[in-house]
Amino acid sequence: MKVVEEEQLITVMDGPWSPTSLIREIVESGTQEDPFYIMDMGEVVARYQRWKELMPRVEPFYAVKCNDDKLLVSTLAALGTGFDCASKAEIELVTSIGVAPERIIFANPAKMASHIRYASAVGVDVMTFDSETELVKIKQYMPHAQLVIRIRCDAAAAQCPLGIKFGCDPVTEAPRLLKYAAVLGLEVIGVSFHVGSGASETEVYARAIGLSRALFAVGHNVGHKAMRLLDIGGGFPGGTHTSIKEVAEVINAALEDQFPERAVRVIAEPGRYFAAAAYTLATMVHAKREITSNDPDAETHTMYFINDGVYGSFNCVLYDHQSVVAEPLSAGGRVGACSVWGPTCDGLDCVLPAARLPALAAGDWLVFRDMGAYTLPVASPFNGFPVPTVRPVVDTRLACMLKELRPLSASQFASSRAQPPAAGGAGGAPPASAPPAPPPAAPPALPPVFVECALK
Repeated sequence: MKVVEEEQLITVMDGPWSPTSLIREIVESGTQEDPFYIMDMGEVVARYQRWKELMPRVEPFYAVKCNDDKLLVSTLAALGTGFDCASKAEIELVTSIGVAPERIIFANPAKMASHIRYASAVGVDVMTFDSETELVKIKQYMPHAQLVIRIRCDAAAAQCPLGIKFGCDPVTEAPRLLKYAAVLGLEVIGVSFHVGSGASETEVYARAIGLSRALFAVGHNVGHKAMRLLDIGGGFPGGTHTSIKEVAEVINAALEDQFPERAVRVIAEPGRYFAAAAYTLATMVHAKREITSNDPDAETHTMYFINDGVYGSFNCVLYDHQSVVAEPLSAGGRVGACSVWGPTCDGLDCVLPAARLPALAAGDWLVFRDMGAYTLPVASPFNGFPVPTVRPVVDTRLACMLKELRPLSASQFASSRAQPPAAGGAGGAPPASAPPAPPPAAPPALPPVFVECALK
């Protein structure tokens, strides 16, 4: 029997709302015990619009590994982004919602042979490489591939350095690899780099674009006459209070200086830029323990145990080197020294080893913002504790536009209402006994949202 996958329902909100206000209403219902996310689809759309305004020449290809939530991927596909996929499974996800293979780059420089064969079978022709071994493998399994050489150019500081694993030296290795690809009869169409995930230096993009320009000339000289793609990778900030304005200015200036010809297509691989701020996590304190010191003047330390931890959403503390911030859902009194721990029986499961929070009781909730990047894809139900569910929410004005864009569908959008989703999932109708809500006041006009043809 074929199992039909249910559509993820989206709650459409009338009137003012915020992730925190929705979380408060949900937990005050008294039926919620497991951790959950509020996903703000409007945040994703706003960031797409901001990207197009600041870097109109650079096409975003969302890095699926950052957060493979199908609704997030579908929303970005509806807006018109491309996709950076690193595996067969990620390619399957993106193509399953109707994205054309031309909108995908297989951006893993060390690919498994079976994954290369799959990419070839579904028409994903553009892929990266950074070694002779990879060129030989591609020659064997996909000789018609459109290749992009990945070079190393690291930011002075980054949340997750990537050059230690991927990218050939642009001066000593790249020219040799371009020649070797020509000898093998493979076609190299461009250059890519990744300055590091969560990079805190902006000028590194100018350096990398300059190195790429030099390699375009080398590639042309050794026989790659169709060098036409520049992939500037990721590294863009995604937190609520961050901006890409400064890095956009650096990139735009470098492109005008090094690649003034518009025949060269420029793409990027943003991940956390789109995902981080769109997700807010709610967790419940289910136990506490007070540790007293033999020193009578020492402050009592409280250990709080919550229902999500480093084996779940907070794997980002270990894997992505994130510094998370806990906010009590309800206002408290005097703050005190504490630590926050996950629910598993592993002593490593520590979310915050040292913090200062108001006194909390079992049943109180903590809110964590900017939790959409490198959290859900790595979360596991270790020790039997569930991975948090996602409750997608969108403003009614934006819903009218999104429901018309494939691969989203009108049936995914629940009836417009001011209440949060019922426990156990987004969507659903309000109780029959509920009185009709008064018509909302006319909202202020939104700026226009520019989207590309969703499945071109």
